[in-house]
Amino acid sequence: MDLVKLSEKYRLELLENVIPFWMECSPDKLHGGYFTCLDRRGRVYDTDKFIWLQGRQVWMFSTFYNKIARRQEWLDMALNGAHFMQKHGRDREGAWYFSLDRKGTPLVQPYNIFSDCFASLAFGQLYEATGTDDYAVIARETFNNILKRRDNPKGKYNKLVPGSRPMKNFGLPMILCNLALEIEDLLEPDLVAELTGDLVHEVMDVFYHQETGLILENVSPDGSFADCFEGRLLNPGHAIEAMWFIMDVATRINRHDLVEKAVQIILRTLEYSWDEEFGGIYYFLDIKGHPPQQLEWDQKLWWVHLETLISLLKGYRYTGDKKCLEWFSKVHDYTWERFPDPEAGEWFGYLNRRGEVYLPLKGGKWKGCFHVPRGLFQCWKVLESIAGSEGS
Repeated sequence: MDLVKLSEKYRLELLENVIPFWMECSPDKLHGGYFTCLDRRGRVYDTDKFIWLQGRQVWMFSTFYNKIARRQEWLDMALNGAHFMQKHGRDREGAWYFSLDRKGTPLVQPYNIFSDCFASLAFGQLYEATGTDDYAVIARETFNNILKRRDNPKGKYNKLVPGSRPMKNFGLPMILCNLALEIEDLLEPDLVAELTGDLVHEVMDVFYHQETGLILENVSPDGSFADCFEGRLLNPGHAIEAMWFIMDVATRINRHDLVEKAVQIILRTLEYSWDEEFGGIYYFLDIKGHPPQQLEWDQKLWWVHLETLISLLKGYRYTGDKKCLEWFSKVHDYTWERFPDPEAGEWFGYLNRRGEVYLPLKGGKWKGCFHVPRGLFQCWKVLESIAGSEGS
Protein backbone atom coordinates (compact mmCIF):
# COMPACT_ATOMS: atom_id res chain seq x y z
CA MET A 1 0.00 0.00 0.00
CA ASP A 2 1.54 3.29 -1.17
CA LEU A 3 0.60 5.67 1.64
CA VAL A 4 1.92 8.73 -0.18
CA LYS A 5 -0.33 8.08 -3.18
CA LEU A 6 -3.26 7.35 -0.88
CA SER A 7 -2.72 10.61 0.95
CA GLU A 8 -2.74 12.45 -2.36
CA LYS A 9 -5.95 10.67 -3.39
CA TYR A 10 -7.77 11.94 -0.31
CA ARG A 11 -6.30 15.44 -0.69
CA LEU A 12 -7.34 15.81 -4.31
CA GLU A 13 -10.83 14.46 -3.67
CA LEU A 14 -11.31 17.07 -0.96
CA LEU A 15 -9.84 20.07 -2.77
CA GLU A 16 -10.93 19.37 -6.35
CA ASN A 17 -14.31 17.68 -5.88
CA VAL A 18 -15.96 18.05 -2.49
CA ILE A 19 -15.09 21.62 -1.47
CA PRO A 20 -16.01 23.05 -4.90
CA PHE A 21 -19.38 21.25 -4.78
CA TRP A 22 -20.36 22.93 -1.50
CA MET A 23 -18.86 26.29 -2.50
CA GLU A 24 -20.98 26.35 -5.64
CA CYS A 25 -24.24 24.76 -4.50
CA SER A 26 -24.84 25.49 -0.82
CA PRO A 27 -24.62 29.24 -0.05
CA ASP A 28 -27.91 31.13 0.15
CA LYS A 29 -26.81 34.45 -1.30
CA LEU A 30 -30.15 36.11 -0.62
CA HIS A 31 -30.90 35.28 3.03
CA GLY A 32 -27.57 33.90 4.28
CA GLY A 33 -26.71 30.49 5.64
CA TYR A 34 -26.56 27.33 3.60
CA PHE A 35 -28.85 25.10 1.63
CA THR A 36 -28.19 21.49 2.58
CA CYS A 37 -31.11 19.79 0.81
CA LEU A 38 -29.32 19.21 -2.47
CA ASP A 39 -30.14 16.60 -5.13
CA ARG A 40 -27.57 14.53 -6.93
CA ARG A 41 -26.41 17.45 -9.07
CA GLY A 42 -26.50 19.99 -6.28
CA ARG A 43 -29.86 21.56 -7.08
CA VAL A 44 -31.86 22.78 -4.08
CA TYR A 45 -34.98 20.69 -3.45
CA ASP A 46 -35.92 22.15 -0.04
CA THR A 47 -34.94 25.44 1.58
CA ASP A 48 -35.33 24.61 5.31
CA LYS A 49 -32.15 25.14 7.31
CA PHE A 50 -31.05 22.83 10.09
CA ILE A 51 -28.96 24.51 12.76
CA TRP A 52 -26.69 21.55 13.44
CA LEU A 53 -25.82 21.37 9.73
CA GLN A 54 -25.33 25.15 9.54
CA GLY A 55 -22.92 24.89 12.46
CA ARG A 56 -21.09 21.95 10.96
CA GLN A 57 -20.49 23.85 7.74
CA VAL A 58 -19.30 26.99 9.54
CA TRP A 59 -16.86 24.78 11.45
CA MET A 60 -15.77 22.97 8.30
CA PHE A 61 -14.88 26.06 6.28
CA SER A 62 -13.28 27.73 9.31
CA THR A 63 -11.16 24.59 9.66
CA PHE A 64 -10.14 24.71 6.00
CA TYR A 65 -9.10 28.33 6.50
CA ASN A 66 -7.17 27.60 9.69
CA LYS A 67 -5.53 24.30 8.75
CA ILE A 68 -5.18 24.11 4.96
CA ALA A 69 -4.80 27.62 3.56
CA ARG A 70 -5.98 31.10 4.51
CA ARG A 71 -8.20 31.51 1.47
CA GLN A 72 -10.59 34.43 1.78
CA GLU A 73 -13.37 32.59 -0.03
CA TRP A 74 -13.34 29.86 2.62
CA LEU A 75 -13.53 32.40 5.44
CA ASP A 76 -16.32 34.25 3.63
CA MET A 77 -18.23 30.98 3.34
CA ALA A 78 -17.87 30.35 7.07
CA LEU A 79 -18.98 33.90 7.89
CA ASN A 80 -22.04 33.55 5.65
CA GLY A 81 -23.34 30.75 7.87
CA ALA A 82 -22.20 32.31 11.14
CA HIS A 83 -23.99 35.60 10.53
CA PHE A 84 -27.22 33.75 9.72
CA MET A 85 -26.88 31.67 12.89
CA GLN A 86 -26.16 34.75 15.02
CA LYS A 87 -29.21 36.55 13.70
CA HIS A 88 -31.75 33.73 13.77
CA GLY A 89 -30.42 30.62 15.48
CA ARG A 90 -31.22 30.97 19.22
CA ASP A 91 -34.25 31.34 21.42
CA ARG A 92 -34.46 33.86 24.28
CA GLU A 93 -32.70 31.47 26.67
CA GLY A 94 -29.79 31.04 24.28
CA ALA A 95 -30.67 27.51 23.17
CA TRP A 96 -30.19 26.78 19.48
CA TYR A 97 -33.26 25.85 17.44
CA PHE A 98 -33.28 22.60 15.49
CA SER A 99 -34.53 24.09 12.22
CA LEU A 100 -35.52 27.36 10.56
CA ASP A 101 -37.15 28.26 7.28
CA ARG A 102 -35.10 29.87 4.55
CA LYS A 103 -35.46 33.40 5.95
CA GLY A 104 -34.62 32.30 9.51
CA THR A 105 -38.08 31.92 11.07
CA PRO A 106 -37.91 29.12 13.68
CA LEU A 107 -39.65 25.88 12.69
CA VAL A 108 -38.58 23.30 15.30
CA GLN A 109 -37.86 24.08 18.94
CA PRO A 110 -34.37 23.55 20.47
CA TYR A 111 -35.06 19.99 21.61
CA ASN A 112 -31.84 18.62 20.13
CA ILE A 113 -28.71 19.48 22.08
CA PHE A 114 -26.54 18.62 19.09
CA SER A 115 -27.57 21.94 17.55
CA ASP A 116 -25.81 23.57 20.52
CA CYS A 117 -22.81 21.25 20.26
CA PHE A 118 -22.12 22.13 16.65
CA ALA A 119 -22.82 25.82 17.22
CA SER A 120 -20.16 25.89 19.93
CA LEU A 121 -17.79 23.95 17.67
CA ALA A 122 -18.44 26.37 14.81
CA PHE A 123 -17.92 29.61 16.68
CA GLY A 124 -14.86 28.26 18.48
CA GLN A 125 -13.16 27.50 15.18
CA LEU A 126 -14.33 30.78 13.67
CA TYR A 127 -12.84 32.66 16.62
CA GLU A 128 -9.51 31.00 15.86
CA ALA A 129 -9.83 32.18 12.25
CA THR A 130 -10.82 35.77 12.98
CA GLY A 131 -9.94 36.64 16.56
CA THR A 132 -13.40 38.20 16.92
CA ASP A 133 -14.30 38.15 20.61
CA ASP A 134 -18.04 37.83 19.96
CA TYR A 135 -17.44 34.39 18.46
CA ALA A 136 -15.49 33.26 21.51
CA VAL A 137 -18.32 34.43 23.75
CA ILE A 138 -20.92 32.50 21.75
CA ALA A 139 -18.79 29.34 21.76
CA ARG A 140 -18.16 29.55 25.52
CA GLU A 141 -21.72 30.45 26.51
CA THR A 142 -23.14 27.69 24.36
CA PHE A 143 -20.73 25.18 25.84
CA ASN A 144 -21.74 26.17 29.36
CA ASN A 145 -25.40 25.79 28.41
CA ILE A 146 -24.67 22.30 27.14
CA LEU A 147 -23.12 21.37 30.48
CA LYS A 148 -26.23 22.67 32.29
CA ARG A 149 -28.43 20.46 30.10
CA ARG A 150 -26.15 17.47 30.21
CA ASP A 151 -28.24 15.34 32.58
CA ASN A 152 -31.47 16.05 30.72
CA PRO A 153 -30.51 17.12 27.18
CA LYS A 154 -34.05 17.43 25.78
CA GLY A 155 -35.38 19.17 28.88
CA LYS A 156 -39.01 20.24 28.53
CA TYR A 157 -39.12 18.74 25.04
CA ASN A 158 -38.58 15.19 26.32
CA LYS A 159 -41.59 13.08 25.26
CA LEU A 160 -40.91 10.18 27.62
CA VAL A 161 -42.94 9.63 30.77
CA PRO A 162 -40.70 10.85 33.63
CA GLY A 163 -39.07 8.01 35.55
CA SER A 164 -40.62 5.24 33.44
CA ARG A 165 -37.41 3.94 31.85
CA PRO A 166 -34.63 6.51 32.23
CA MET A 167 -31.71 6.02 29.85
CA LYS A 168 -28.40 7.71 29.10
CA ASN A 169 -27.42 8.09 25.47
CA PHE A 170 -23.90 7.69 24.11
CA GLY A 171 -24.10 10.58 21.66
CA LEU A 172 -23.54 13.50 24.02
CA PRO A 173 -20.45 12.28 25.93
CA MET A 174 -19.02 11.15 22.61
CA ILE A 175 -19.45 14.59 21.01
CA LEU A 176 -18.27 16.42 24.13
CA CYS A 177 -14.96 14.51 24.04
CA ASN A 178 -14.25 16.13 20.71
CA LEU A 179 -15.81 19.50 21.50
CA ALA A 180 -13.88 20.01 24.74
CA LEU A 181 -10.57 19.57 22.87
CA GLU A 182 -11.70 21.77 19.99
CA ILE A 183 -12.45 24.80 22.17
CA GLU A 184 -10.16 24.12 25.13
CA ASP A 185 -8.35 27.44 24.67
CA LEU A 186 -11.64 29.18 25.50
CA LEU A 187 -12.23 27.18 28.68
CA GLU A 188 -10.65 27.06 32.12
CA PRO A 189 -7.88 24.40 32.20
CA ASP A 190 -9.29 22.82 35.37
CA LEU A 191 -12.71 22.45 33.73
CA VAL A 192 -11.19 20.82 30.65
CA ALA A 193 -9.15 18.39 32.76
CA GLU A 194 -12.09 17.43 34.98
CA LEU A 195 -14.53 17.16 32.09
CA THR A 196 -12.14 15.16 29.93
CA GLY A 197 -11.58 12.61 32.68
CA ASP A 198 -15.31 12.30 33.27
CA LEU A 199 -16.11 11.91 29.57
CA VAL A 200 -13.40 9.34 28.96
CA HIS A 201 -14.81 7.31 31.86
CA GLU A 202 -18.34 7.58 30.42
CA VAL A 203 -17.31 6.51 26.93
CA MET A 204 -14.80 3.81 27.83
CA ASP A 205 -16.35 2.35 30.98
CA VAL A 206 -20.03 3.23 31.40
CA PHE A 207 -21.13 2.48 27.82
CA TYR A 208 -18.60 -0.34 27.38
CA HIS A 209 -20.21 -3.79 27.46
CA GLN A 210 -17.70 -6.04 29.19
CA GLU A 211 -19.06 -9.34 27.88
CA THR A 212 -18.74 -8.43 24.21
CA GLY A 213 -16.19 -5.61 24.18
CA LEU A 214 -18.69 -3.44 22.30
CA ILE A 215 -20.11 0.02 22.96
CA LEU A 216 -23.81 0.33 23.79
CA GLU A 217 -25.80 3.26 22.44
CA ASN A 218 -27.94 3.54 25.59
CA VAL A 219 -27.56 2.41 29.21
CA SER A 220 -29.50 2.86 32.44
CA PRO A 221 -28.52 5.90 34.54
CA ASP A 222 -26.30 3.72 36.75
CA GLY A 223 -24.56 2.32 33.67
CA SER A 224 -26.25 -1.07 33.80
CA PHE A 225 -27.54 -2.95 30.77
CA ALA A 226 -31.24 -2.49 29.93
CA ASP A 227 -32.80 -5.40 28.05
CA CYS A 228 -35.09 -3.43 25.73
CA PHE A 229 -34.87 -2.09 22.17
CA GLU A 230 -32.92 1.01 23.21
CA GLY A 231 -30.71 -0.85 25.70
CA ARG A 232 -29.71 -3.53 23.19
CA LEU A 233 -28.99 -1.03 20.42
CA LEU A 234 -25.58 -0.90 18.77
CA ASN A 235 -24.63 1.98 16.50
CA PRO A 236 -21.31 0.79 15.02
CA GLY A 237 -20.56 4.13 13.36
CA HIS A 238 -20.96 6.05 16.62
CA ALA A 239 -18.80 3.60 18.53
CA ILE A 240 -16.01 3.66 15.96
CA GLU A 241 -16.10 7.45 15.48
CA ALA A 242 -15.87 7.96 19.23
CA MET A 243 -12.69 5.90 19.34
CA TRP A 244 -10.71 8.40 17.28
CA PHE A 245 -11.90 11.15 19.61
CA ILE A 246 -10.71 9.02 22.54
CA MET A 247 -7.35 8.33 20.88
CA ASP A 248 -6.81 12.05 20.36
CA VAL A 249 -7.63 12.73 24.01
CA ALA A 250 -5.53 9.80 25.22
CA THR A 251 -2.42 10.95 23.39
CA ARG A 252 -2.83 14.41 24.94
CA ILE A 253 -2.98 13.00 28.47
CA ASN A 254 -0.40 10.26 27.84
CA ARG A 255 -2.77 7.33 28.35
CA HIS A 256 -1.51 4.66 25.95
CA ASP A 257 -3.71 2.08 27.67
CA LEU A 258 -6.75 4.01 26.46
CA VAL A 259 -5.38 4.05 22.91
CA GLU A 260 -4.92 0.28 23.00
CA LYS A 261 -8.43 -0.25 24.36
CA ALA A 262 -9.87 2.06 21.69
CA VAL A 263 -8.17 0.07 18.94
CA GLN A 264 -9.54 -3.19 20.32
CA ILE A 265 -13.05 -1.71 20.42
CA ILE A 266 -12.71 -0.59 16.79
CA LEU A 267 -11.60 -4.04 15.67
CA ARG A 268 -14.30 -5.87 17.66
CA THR A 269 -16.98 -3.53 16.35
CA LEU A 270 -15.90 -4.14 12.77
CA GLU A 271 -15.84 -7.89 13.26
CA TYR A 272 -19.37 -7.74 14.68
CA SER A 273 -20.89 -5.26 12.22
CA TRP A 274 -19.26 -6.07 8.88
CA ASP A 275 -21.72 -7.55 6.37
CA GLU A 276 -19.97 -10.74 5.29
CA GLU A 277 -22.36 -11.31 2.37
CA PHE A 278 -22.44 -7.91 0.67
CA GLY A 279 -19.67 -5.98 2.42
CA GLY A 280 -19.91 -2.72 4.29
CA ILE A 281 -20.84 -1.84 7.86
CA TYR A 282 -24.39 -2.18 9.10
CA TYR A 283 -26.09 0.97 10.36
CA PHE A 284 -27.73 -0.51 13.47
CA LEU A 285 -27.57 -3.88 15.24
CA ASP A 286 -28.99 -5.53 18.35
CA ILE A 287 -26.35 -6.79 20.78
CA LYS A 288 -28.32 -9.99 21.37
CA GLY A 289 -28.94 -10.57 17.68
CA HIS A 290 -32.63 -9.68 17.83
CA PRO A 291 -34.28 -7.68 15.00
CA PRO A 292 -33.39 -4.00 15.46
CA GLN A 293 -36.19 -1.49 15.92
CA GLN A 294 -34.79 0.69 13.12
CA LEU A 295 -36.09 -0.42 9.71
CA GLU A 296 -33.02 1.11 8.06
CA TRP A 297 -30.70 -1.09 10.13
CA ASP A 298 -29.05 -2.78 7.14
CA GLN A 299 -28.35 0.33 5.07
CA LYS A 300 -24.75 1.34 4.43
CA LEU A 301 -24.15 5.02 5.24
CA TRP A 302 -21.42 7.41 4.13
CA TRP A 303 -20.51 8.75 7.55
CA VAL A 304 -20.13 5.32 9.14
CA HIS A 305 -17.52 4.29 6.59
CA LEU A 306 -15.64 7.60 6.57
CA GLU A 307 -15.40 7.73 10.36
CA THR A 308 -14.16 4.13 10.31
CA LEU A 309 -11.40 5.05 7.87
CA ILE A 310 -10.25 7.85 10.19
CA SER A 311 -10.30 5.62 13.26
CA LEU A 312 -8.39 2.80 11.59
CA LEU A 313 -5.67 5.13 10.34
CA LYS A 314 -5.32 6.78 13.74
CA GLY A 315 -5.27 3.34 15.38
CA TYR A 316 -2.40 2.30 13.13
CA ARG A 317 -0.64 5.65 13.56
CA TYR A 318 -0.73 5.42 17.37
CA THR A 319 -0.13 1.69 17.86
CA GLY A 320 1.35 0.21 14.68
CA ASP A 321 -1.28 -2.57 14.83
CA LYS A 322 -1.28 -4.11 11.34
CA LYS A 323 -4.89 -5.24 11.77
CA CYS A 324 -5.88 -1.59 11.55
CA LEU A 325 -4.13 -1.25 8.22
CA GLU A 326 -5.67 -4.49 6.91
CA TRP A 327 -9.16 -3.33 7.86
CA PHE A 328 -8.44 0.13 6.45
CA SER A 329 -7.65 -1.40 3.06
CA LYS A 330 -10.89 -3.40 3.14
CA VAL A 331 -13.09 -0.46 4.19
CA HIS A 332 -11.27 1.93 1.83
CA ASP A 333 -11.96 -0.31 -1.17
CA TYR A 334 -15.64 -0.71 -0.28
CA THR A 335 -16.06 3.02 0.35
CA TRP A 336 -14.33 4.34 -2.75
CA GLU A 337 -16.06 1.87 -5.05
CA ARG A 338 -19.55 2.96 -3.97
CA PHE A 339 -19.91 6.36 -2.32
CA PRO A 340 -18.09 8.90 -4.57
CA ASP A 341 -20.06 10.25 -7.54
CA PRO A 342 -17.51 11.11 -10.25
CA GLU A 343 -20.26 12.17 -12.65
CA ALA A 344 -22.05 14.78 -10.51
CA GLY A 345 -19.62 15.49 -7.67
CA GLU A 346 -19.56 14.94 -3.89
CA TRP A 347 -20.56 11.56 -2.43
CA PHE A 348 -23.73 9.55 -2.12
CA GLY A 349 -24.90 9.10 1.45
CA TYR A 350 -27.26 6.15 1.51
CA LEU A 351 -26.75 2.69 0.04
CA ASN A 352 -28.95 -0.35 0.46
CA ARG A 353 -27.56 -3.53 1.92
CA ARG A 354 -26.24 -4.66 -1.48
CA GLY A 355 -24.24 -1.45 -1.79
CA GLU A 356 -26.50 0.12 -4.43
CA VAL A 357 -27.43 3.80 -4.22
CA TYR A 358 -30.62 4.02 -2.17
CA LEU A 359 -31.08 7.81 -2.22
CA PRO A 360 -29.18 9.87 -4.82
CA LEU A 361 -29.26 13.09 -2.77
CA LYS A 362 -26.05 14.84 -1.77
CA GLY A 363 -27.54 16.59 1.23
CA GLY A 364 -30.69 16.76 3.33
CA LYS A 365 -31.84 16.95 6.92
CA TRP A 366 -29.02 14.69 8.15
CA LYS A 367 -26.29 14.91 5.50
CA GLY A 368 -24.48 18.18 5.00
CA CYS A 369 -20.99 19.54 4.52
CA PHE A 370 -19.28 17.63 7.30
CA HIS A 371 -18.49 13.91 7.33
CA VAL A 372 -17.23 13.68 3.74
CA PRO A 373 -14.90 16.71 3.87
CA ARG A 374 -13.83 16.04 7.46
CA GLY A 375 -13.14 12.39 6.65
CA LEU A 376 -11.12 13.25 3.56
CA PHE A 377 -9.16 15.91 5.45
CA GLN A 378 -8.41 13.65 8.42
CA CYS A 379 -7.37 10.70 6.24
CA TRP A 380 -5.18 12.94 4.08
CA LYS A 381 -3.35 14.33 7.09
CA VAL A 382 -3.00 11.05 9.02
CA LEU A 383 -1.76 9.20 5.93
CA GLU A 384 0.71 12.02 5.33
CA SER A 385 1.92 11.70 8.91
CA ILE A 386 2.26 7.91 8.71
CA ALA A 387 4.09 8.09 5.39
CA GLY A 388 6.45 10.72 6.81
CA SER A 389 7.27 8.71 9.94
CA GLU A 390 7.71 5.41 8.09
CA GLY A 391 9.82 7.04 5.41
CA SER A 392 12.16 8.74 7.87
